[in-house]
Amino acid sequence: MRTIRVGNCSGFYGDRLSAMREMLDGGPLDYLTGDYLAELTMLILGRDRRKNPELGYAKTFLRQLTDCLKIIKSANVRIVSNAGGLNPAGLADAIRALDPDLAVAHVEGDQLTWPKAITANAYLGAFGIAEALRSGADIVVTGRVTDAALTLGPAIAEFGWTRDDLDKLAAGVVAGHVLECGTQATGGNFSGFTGLDLSRPLGFPIAEISADGTVLITKHPAHGGAVTVDTVTAQLVYEIDTPRYLNPDVVTRLDTLHLVQQDTDQVKIFGVRGAAPPGTTKVGINRLGGHRNSVSFVLTGLDIEQKAAWTRAQLEAALTTRPAEIVWELARTDRPDPATQAEASAILRCHVKDPDPDVVGRRFSSAAVELALASYPGFHVTAPPADATPFGVFEAAYLPQSEVPHVAVLPDGTRVDIAPPDPATGSAARPPTPAGSAGCLDDVETPRRASRDREPATTRAPLGRLVHARSGDKGGTANVGVWVPAGHPRRADAYAWLAGWLDADRVRQLLPEAAELGVTVHRLPHLAALNIVIERLLGDGVAASTRSDPQAKAVGEWLRARNADIPSELL
Repeated sequence: MRTIRVGNCSGFYGDRLSAMREMLDGGPLDYLTGDYLAELTMLILGRDRRKNPELGYAKTFLRQLTDCLKIIKSANVRIVSNAGGLNPAGLADAIRALDPDLAVAHVEGDQLTWPKAITANAYLGAFGIAEALRSGADIVVTGRVTDAALTLGPAIAEFGWTRDDLDKLAAGVVAGHVLECGTQATGGNFSGFTGLDLSRPLGFPIAEISADGTVLITKHPAHGGAVTVDTVTAQLVYEIDTPRYLNPDVVTRLDTLHLVQQDTDQVKIFGVRGAAPPGTTKVGINRLGGHRNSVSFVLTGLDIEQKAAWTRAQLEAALTTRPAEIVWELARTDRPDPATQAEASAILRCHVKDPDPDVVGRRFSSAAVELALASYPGFHVTAPPADATPFGVFEAAYLPQSEVPHVAVLPDGTRVDIAPPDPATGSAARPPTPAGSAGCLDDVETPRRASRDREPATTRAPLGRLVHARSGDKGGTANVGVWVPAGHPRRADAYAWLAGWLDADRVRQLLPEAAELGVTVHRLPHLAALNIVIERLLGDGVAASTRSDPQAKAVGEWLRARNADIPSELL
């Protein structure tokens, strides 16, 4: 059966610069993709373009191409990337300037006009990319498409998949979702990293996609890291929201897929089912939220709580105009009987926000500095207080796909309008699951409950001694995937216990920051996994969050560190 090899060389704007050459040199590929966009990245590119209208794309992508053009042409590898950001046409022109013989196409239409928005971009699907590739393009650059579209587009172009091939489209989305974050599929950010060979830099993943929708995840043999059921699961549960993974081209049923370790560094994905695509598509909107500033006080030695209370009272009393928002955070990093000054120190952070930059600018900084000789013993800060900086607020809206332009601009300049899915077959975009409700899996088998005839002996231990986790953000929402490792000798029993024990109320107990927030727990039994959605944990999104972990990257590791009474027989 015909198969294509699709690699990835970037998971974010700022990823390893040498990765494109490493992937091209490492072994055969048909396509090489690169994902450069995130919600925060769109805000950064929006600021770039305000300063210079010719910018708005990922400049590092152009640097990588400059270094790799000869090998791209000699190896006959085609490039697909969303590095076009807010200016895909500008990036396409810049690539042509590097080599006029290259056939370069781009996809546009995602940029929308929105009241008071810095950026507003609809998430386009993969059929525009496919159209550009069918026209003979060597390189296709896009604006805001779904991350998975970068991989799905080549599969559509190669295999002739149509909008009616829902299961195959869903498989392509799964392949793209595994690839989109680069080395996160080969051991990066993996809670089981201690079991991996870390002697070499992690390699980037490759998806071997067959015409029937079967997917094999692998990597170049000489590259570091590993491809296992668990490293692939870690990426599959990353930032998915619900088991019904919405994409403009198909709703992918993540609760239907199966994984099997086929060989060393080879994981087969099969059984993926798709449903009709939503009638709407998501629009990511970045607005100016105001201005912010912060200061971090170092509290050392004894009486930490009293020192923190005095500092807070002093600073708030000194502010002649109270900011619209003041957030205090005390991190007790100190230890008893400290052997070093660092072990004796805690950090008290004060974050302030206001529409007026003067309120949280020099006035705030001066008030903090003026405490230096009039406050707690051992007063010092981690850095001099700075001036206010603007911050963005992210929100999502939804528009009918028929109202969003989707245009493939071919290498010869021809513009091809991409028709949206037939509204007669498309389903309405499902609203978020109500806070606290259970995720519905319809016809998928639910996990077996542990017998209630006896209460098993338990051991108080960190939850991470039983499960892996991976977490991230979607706007202001945190997503935490938790699963029982594939090698657990009693995986089915362990998952049955986990699924019956870790409900929304338990999440709120384990993660007190979520105590007053909406929490939903979804089951993914084929992966022995749960996906936890915590609403508003990140406030108005990454750029506006005052958390020390604004993208919720470490929430999963926090959860794994919490102690639980785990059945001893499962440990």
